[in-house]
Amino acid sequence: MSKTYISASLRQLVQERAGNCCEYCLLQAELAFFPHEVDHVIAEKHGGATAAENLAFACWRCNRHKGTDLGSFDPQTGEFCFLFNPRTQTWQTHFKQEDLQLTGLTPEGRTTIVLLQLNSSDRLAERQRLQQQ
Repeated sequence: MSKTYISASLRQLVQERAGNCCEYCLLQAELAFFPHEVDHVIAEKHGGATAAENLAFACWRCNRHKGTDLGSFDPQTGEFCFLFNPRTQTWQTHFKQEDLQLTGLTPEGRTTIVLLQLNSSDRLAERQRLQQQ
């Protein structure tokens, strides 16, 4: 299945709505080494539309780790759980940042942290460098 074209105006809307930050890890686009991307929250192969209400602004790491996944298993309960959805959920309800670590406050938050590898050594080093700037 080929991806649908996302117009410049739709990309701009998604980026501005996100405040120029990744909607999963909150990395600011101007601080990222690679450009942020537009992510289909629900992938096209799962019936997700290329429309503002299904698009999120994502750093390249979050977008690559998420891929077309819709969910995974909560590391605390072992139960299947959908990933955090930035279109229908608020970041602060599902995550908190303590120093360099992100903590999942809900099954969605915990599952998203694990699947997107939000606390990997690379991510922690990146947050450390950004704090030192």
